[in-house]
Amino acid sequence: MINVEQIRLIDLIPPNLRSDPSVRAAAEALDSELDQITALTPRLTLLANIDQLDESLIDELAWQLHVDFYDPELPLEQKRDLVRFSLRWHKRKGTPSAVNELISTIFGSGTVVEWYEYGGEPGYFRVRTSDPSANADRAAQFLAAINSVKNERSWLEAIEITTEGFMNLRFGIAAHIGKHLTARQVV
Repeated sequence: MINVEQIRLIDLIPPNLRSDPSVRAAAEALDSELDQITALTPRLTLLANIDQLDESLIDELAWQLHVDFYDPELPLEQKRDLVRFSLRWHKRKGTPSAVNELISTIFGSGTVVEWYEYGGEPGYFRVRTSDPSANADRAAQFLAAINSVKNERSWLEAIEITTEGFMNLRFGIAAHIGKHLTARQVV
């Protein structure tokens, strides 16, 4: 494997020119400039280094990569995820898996439920999420995001927000055959 950081320009020059003092001096002068450029090349892979980029650069990348549902008010980690996955979503637009990934990125959890899974009309789907931030305030942003990755012939019918919790419920039943019944609540 070749390590670009260890390559010297003088080593690439044909042997008959290496002995020329002006060629040798020019190669050494250019080496320092090339070292600076080589040191900067890892920063060119923006998506691979997205976790090290500052927020203003993330905002610019979102514009450049056409993240249609991008909101500059989102938390930085969510912005990074939207930019990181945008190329993958553009390639798979119109698929339920792209919508699922988008939902997971925006709300942390959620799934697409196709019409045939809940007995709906053909061409419709629902989104189920348990994230409490999926509320009316974020509805416009969420709808724009889904519309940017779903296929054109499918329609979002509902967003179902589910919650889980435990409640202490007590219930009882009594049966009595007769003329008189007294029931008392026991606490």
